Amino acid sequence: MQNINKMLLPVDDQSAKDEEAALLAKIAQQDQTALAKLYDRYAQVLYAVAFKIVGTVEEAEEVVLDVFHQVWKTAQRYDVKRGRVDTWLFMLTRSRSLDRLRALERIAQAAALTKTLPTQPLTIDPEEDVLIGERRARVLAALSQIPPAQRQVLEMAYYKGLTHVEIAAQTGERLGTVKTRIRLGLSKLRQILGTWE
Repeated sequence: MQNINKMLLPVDDQSAKDEEAALLAKIAQQDQTALAKLYDRYAQVLYAVAFKIVGTVEEAEEVVLDVFHQVWKTAQRYDVKRGRVDTWLFMLTRSRSLDRLRALERIAQAAALTKTLPTQPLTIDPEEDVLIGERRARVLAALSQIPPAQRQVLEMAYYKGLTHVEIAAQTGERLGTVKTRIRLGLSKLRQILGTWE
């Protein structure tokens, strides 16, 4: 906790509060420099908070990115009278972290269900059955090596046959986030499977 306190700026100072409120006003006008300043000021401490909740580097990084994306989209709704900027950022971080934990639990439950499903041969040719079984094992092993958020959307798209829009609706994520995770997940799968050739 002391480390987190050291990373915080002295926002009790009225000028610091005013500066942060001014940054949010600029962000509301789509000022990327203002967002970068706010990011530089808080990313490290928000990452520490997220990591404490989600427990992995990748998930904590995703949380911080989600928080600043939400700040970018909703800065115009921030009301300085309702609370401090740092309090708002911590609230967003906690909320996103808990959402991610719930998503990870759903992925774990789906993975456990997938493991219990019987696999039935699709062909009569024993050699082809062996090749298909080997490929399936390789893909499942590769899937276990990519970040859970990316694995979740890939499983929903390719095992459940859901569209990107349906995945976004079920996970509560933005459509752009879903598409990005699918693209990154497929890229990582290609890299992992390529090293096994």
